[in-house]
Parts: sequence; C-alpha cells; structure tokens
Amino acid sequence: MRIVLRVANTLAALALIGLGAAAWWFIGRAAPRTSGTVAAPVRAEVTVARDGIGLPHITAASVEDALFAQGYVTAQDRMWQMDMVRRLAAGEVSEVAGAGALETDALARKLRLRRIAEQQARTLPPGDLALLAAYARGVNHYIEEHEGRWGPEFGLLGYQPRPWTVTDTLLCGLQMDLTLTNSWETDVRKARMIAEGDAAKVRRLFPMRTGGEIIPGSNAWALSGTRTAAGKPLLAGDPHLEFGLPPAWHLVHLKAPGLNVIGATLPGVPLVLIGHNEQIAWSVTSLQFDTMDLYAERIDLRSGRYSYQGAVYEAERETELIAVKGARRGEVTNLVTRHGPVFTANDGAHLALRWAAAAPEPYSFPMLQLARAGNWAEFREALAGDQGPGINVIFAARNGDIGHQVAGRLPRRIGFLGDLPLDGSTGQYEWDGMIPFEELPSYLNPASGQVVSANQNPFKEDTRYAVSGFFAPPDRQRQISALLESKAEGWRAEEMVRVQMDVYSAFSHFLARTAVAALAARGPKAPWAAQARQWLDGWNGQMRKELAAPVLTHYLYRQLRRRLGESAGGAAGAEYRFEAAPAAVEQLLRERPAGWFADWDEMIVEALEEGWKEAERELGRDAARWEWGKVNQVTMAHPVLGRLPLAGRFFNAGPFAMSGGITTVQQTTRRLGPSMRFVADLADWDRSLIHLPTGNSGHFTSGHYKDQADEFQAGTAFPVGVGKGEGGRRLEVGAGGA
Repeated sequence: MRIVLRVANTLAALALIGLGAAAWWFIGRAAPRTSGTVAAPVRAEVTVARDGIGLPHITAASVEDALFAQGYVTAQDRMWQMDMVRRLAAGEVSEVAGAGALETDALARKLRLRRIAEQQARTLPPGDLALLAAYARGVNHYIEEHEGRWGPEFGLLGYQPRPWTVTDTLLCGLQMDLTLTNSWETDVRKARMIAEGDAAKVRRLFPMRTGGEIIPGSNAWALSGTRTAAGKPLLAGDPHLEFGLPPAWHLVHLKAPGLNVIGATLPGVPLVLIGHNEQIAWSVTSLQFDTMDLYAERIDLRSGRYSYQGAVYEAERETELIAVKGARRGEVTNLVTRHGPVFTANDGAHLALRWAAAAPEPYSFPMLQLARAGNWAEFREALAGDQGPGINVIFAARNGDIGHQVAGRLPRRIGFLGDLPLDGSTGQYEWDGMIPFEELPSYLNPASGQVVSANQNPFKEDTRYAVSGFFAPPDRQRQISALLESKAEGWRAEEMVRVQMDVYSAFSHFLARTAVAALAARGPKAPWAAQARQWLDGWNGQMRKELAAPVLTHYLYRQLRRRLGESAGGAAGAEYRFEAAPAAVEQLLRERPAGWFADWDEMIVEALEEGWKEAERELGRDAARWEWGKVNQVTMAHPVLGRLPLAGRFFNAGPFAMSGGITTVQQTTRRLGPSMRFVADLADWDRSLIHLPTGNSGHFTSGHYKDQADEFQAGTAFPVGVGKGEGGRRLEVGAGGA
C-alpha cells in the first residue's frame, strides 16, 4: 500500500510540475527578447540596451528609426495594454470580453472617439504623420514577428491583435484626454441639485476659485539653482492617475541625430511626455479646465430636426454597430447637432455634448519639437502647437531658468461659465474659438525661486474670458511650497522624493480640530465620543497608515459632504462630489453661514457619530484595531491575469496599506495615486531619479513586471540619465526584413 501511495504521490507531483511548466511556458513565451539580433525594415542598425529596471535605451541613426524601435520595444513590453486602451477608446472591448463591456463601449461610441481620432489623423501635418507612422510600423513588426506569442491575455481571451495605425495612437491620446477632462457628469449633478434646492447654496459647493491659490503655482514643481546644492535647478513630477497593472507609463530613452531624450510616455504614444533632454526638463499636471459643455437642444429625435437661432436644421445620424463576443451585436444611434452628440438625461432633456477634443481645427503632434527644445523660448514654441487636453507644464533648464506654462486646446467662453447645461437653441452660449496660446498663464523665474503646480487654478482673477473648471483645492500646492520654503538652499534630488511622499493634510488637521471643538460644545458622554476626542485632540495632521485619527477624519468628511450637499441641493445633494469639495467644506465650516443648519456644532457631532458607525461597519467594532492603512488600501490588479482562479493574486501587486489622502502631497486613495515619481537634476543628469509603482514590463516572467514595487512604496527611486544603459543587455535591430 505504501508503494502505491508513493507512486501516486510521485505521479501527482510530476503532473503538478508539468502543469506549472506548461503554465510558465504559456505565460513566459511572450517575455521580451532583450539580446541578439532582429531583422527589421530600418535604414541602419538600431541598438536597444536594457538597464537594470528594464528601461530600453534606443540608439538610432535617424529619428524615424528611433521611433520604429520605440514602437517595437513598447509592444514587447505592453502590447496587450496598448490594444486594450485603443479598444476602450474606440468602444471595441465587447468584441473580445463579451456583453459585460457593452455599456462602456456604447458610451465610447456616443462620445465618437474613433471618429475624432480619424479626423485628427486626416489633418496631421506630413512631418507629424511620418513620426506616428514610423512608430506604428515598429508595433506592427512586433505583431508580425511574434505570431501567437503576444502575451497570455490574448490566448486567454481568444483573439489576436490587429495591425497598429496612426489612428490607434491618437485614440490612446484621446482616452487620456477623456480621463483628464470628463466633467460633463458634474454639470448634470450640479444642475440636478439646483433644481431640487437652493441655487446660491449649491454654487458655494462648486467653487472655481478658493482664494488660497498661489500664483504662479498631479504634482510638479521646479526649484531655482539658487536654492539647490549644485547651483542648477531641480525639477520634480509625480502625476496622479488610477492605479493599475501594468502601470500607466512606459519608460524609454531615445537617441538619434538631434534627439537625446529620456523619460516616460503613455504606451501607444511615441516620444516622451515627461522627462528631459540634454538642456531642459519638464513635467506635467492636469489643468482641469472645463473643456466640455452641455447644450439643451430643441430636437425631435425621430426626424433629427432641431432649432437654432430661429431656423431648423437636421442633425447628422450615425449608426454604430458593436461586435459582442458570444452574443448578438449591439447598436448605437447617434444624433449629432452643431454642438455634438445628443444624450437624453433622466429628466427627459436632450443634451448635446460639445468637447474641445472634437473641434474641427487641424491637429498637430509637437512632441519631437518639445524633445528638441533647448530653452524657454523653444519650449513655449513647441507647446504652442499642443492640441491635447489642458495641462500645466513645469519647466527647468541648465541655463538656470524655471517656468510654468499652461497649454492645450481650451474653449474661450465670454459671459458664461458652462458649468450648467446651456440653452442650445439661442446661439447666446457659443464658444469664441479657443483661447490663444499667448493668453494662457505663463510664468518665468518668479522671485520665490519656485514654481509649483498641484491641479490648482493657475489663472489670474482679472482674466478676460470665463475660467471654468474642476480645479483642486490648494492644499497640496500650499504644502509643497511650504516644504520648499522650509529650507533656503542646499536641496538635492533625493530630498525632492521625500517632498513627493509628504502625507500632511491641512484639511484633515482642520477637521480634527473642528470635531474636537464641537465635541467640547455639544458632545455626548458616550464612550465613542471620548475615544474620538482622545485620538483627534493633539493629532498633527499626518495621514499615516498606522494611525486611527485619519480614519475618523475620512468618515467625518464623507458625512459632512453629504449633509452640506443635502442642505443645499435636497435629495440630489446626497451625491455631491467635486474636486474642490474639501475647500468648499472647510470654508463653510469656518464661516458657518445662517440658513444651512440650526446648530453647526450639533451637526458636526452627529456627522462624527455617523462616521464612527460607518467605520465600525467597515473595520469592525473593536476601534483599537482601526488603522488608516486598512481603509486606504491599494491593490494594483491585472485586469485579466489577476482574475485567474487560485493563481490570480500572484499577478497583482499588493494589497498595500497606504499613507496619504486626497489632500496630501502624496495623494492616494484606493483608486488613484502617484503613477510614477520623477526628479531631474539639471546639474548632473545621472543624479536624476525615477520609479514606477510596479515595473516597466507587462510580462510576468520578464523580471521587470513588478520589480519596482517595494522601492516605490519605500520612496527609493532609481538613478536614470542620458548616459545610462551601456551595461545592460543589448538587442540589435538590424536593417533588413520585410
């Protein structure tokens, strides 16, 4: 019997080993080839040297060959991610994922992203078109060369990638544009609150300016050389985006005649969006200027006829067919007026969405010009051609200049904000074109020796056009500025990372003091109140993961936000959300205007008690075990491999207990946070630092799938510079091939 059991156990072990080997082969066969020679249709040999974090350093004899190689190596690392982003933007996820994605696809079709991308491609200048085409050829060479070995995601979902096009690159850009500018749902929510409540009170909850902005101003800043140890500027950037695996950015270094640039870009988009060349460095934050307006149209949906300035016009009718895996295809019919596609709101209103990204003006892609810029004037000349979403771009140069430039396609509104649905029939609320680049905020070498952007409103109060947006409260900007002012000189690159990881919340600190005062005035004798007061009284505002006080301020804020929303907007106010809501809440708590609550202290205590109960429901009744990191917990999940039975967790990163919050410099929630950290040292590029939340490759067996995760959590960044990569593994992309 023992022999039988021994044989059975041996056979089971062998079967398990065989199954594991087969799984490893299935998953690992798509890992990028990083050495040897690849025949490719390039004019001269291209070298790709991978360094210790998998960053490809590409050296080519021409810019087009460099971009071909960038397309190839990005596809090596992120082909499935690239394919999903273009499908998400085009509304084609259902084709490979089934009916569960149909609603998302239908919205993308309503927004007409593919049609917009095709229009942009048709209007690209020939030079820009050639650059994007070279990148696409590189992606397609990878697709053709790796038949059946593109990645396990393709095998599990049972499909293969179609050829990459210039339009696909523009779709990737539009998807990020939509992520950064999707404000129309806020307009609808605000209108619903006004309809059910007090318009004046509702407007106080949606401030365009809080009064706390610092002019000049995701986080980015530059520090003058007069403030640094080496006498040259330092520049830092850590854009905040939704967490995911693979991460949002791909790191790359491109070197060709007239080009030497290193940094990060979006998979699917060539060149570098954040980084440095030999003379300048730059980083980007979202401007959060409102580029979307809703117009209430007087339209007959059956005929498509609508009225405008007393005349009758006919909307364009577009039919979108959506392929659905394993089910009948879906269909979306769009009616498109002069303002845009028509949506029907819950109250029956027909609202057309106008979006700056859909403007018919010619489109350009100025990233090569930016990568070659050597000074402030050339930097601004490149950004003048930017046709993407509104952005703040922070600049530093080896000659000592630092600056802040706003760029992008921004509608010029005269006499109206566009923060509520507009009457589309009168013609009174039309955009006066786009704001000329020369009129956008621009700051060079301020006396303070620093420029800081943290999504706050950078426009001056006397701006002659209407400034509408969903700008962040100024807490992060003020804290960054205060930290930079805490040391007059001698700053080093590694100290910039420590600033990026700061977790002090002035807003939460204020809430704690407010709650303690309210408990003293109206607090019950209940044990929960005594414990809350003990935690909050004397707390220093640090949103550290091991503390309980941040738990209370988090749930208190949620309750206060709901109560203020309902006081202003009735039942609709329960869904009150806005980027600047913390600033609005703080201002109202400080002023305590009449007409909101009979007793503000009593309301605050009630909100705190309800917040305590909510914490009990989430974290358990034993309050001694409460920690902020149990609430603010992040798992960076792979959308396909992370869902595999039993093995899925190995393909995810986390869960991580995170310090920080919505108003800290290290802005972290369960959903979003720093998508990378970057510091450029303009005295010595080799002292520059960078890291990603996980790794540079989307392939589990590559060695760079999540090799940066521990360092990212600890704040240990990797040196990166123009001269790096010589010691890594080399892949020669040789002239030849089809």
